[in-house]
Amino acid sequence: MKQMATANNPDLNFADKPVQVDVQVAEEISDAPAESDIQWWLEQVVAQLESDTTRQVEVSVKIVDEVEGRELNKRFRDAAGATNVLSFPLLDAAMPADLPLALGDIVICGPVVAREATEQGKSNSDHWAHMLVHGALHLFGYDHETDEQAQEMETLEARILALGGVENPYECRD
Repeated sequence: MKQMATANNPDLNFADKPVQVDVQVAEEISDAPAESDIQWWLEQVVAQLESDTTRQVEVSVKIVDEVEGRELNKRFRDAAGATNVLSFPLLDAAMPADLPLALGDIVICGPVVAREATEQGKSNSDHWAHMLVHGALHLFGYDHETDEQAQEMETLEARILALGGVENPYECRD
């Protein structure tokens, strides 16, 4: 199985922007990526999108079980069932420049990600990376409501995922 890119892998290109990540993992989730992997992927997104290199960026990542994922999806999207990733942007340009830029929260439903990886024939690590990048792009205002938006977001996702050796998740669609 392919390893996720990490801070311990010196062959990978690191983002030079400071990103602070707060990770919370539900007790029953045993296959979540390491915090260093989550950190690395979010650094890559910020490196691609954030032009202010002097300001620290903050992101919260919460990995939930299927019950909480279903409750959040119903509450915030009025949709039945758990979804793979939800993003809650907090981006506020009015924050003082001496404070970290709080981008928002990413909620990932661990069991949904594991199930999708199996169904789609992907490694868990690659699918986790995809969900982290996808969720982070939503924090920056990217969306996929229209074909044009989807194309822009998917292209950017594929470019960022390639930094860690992850294949384009959109090339093998049925």
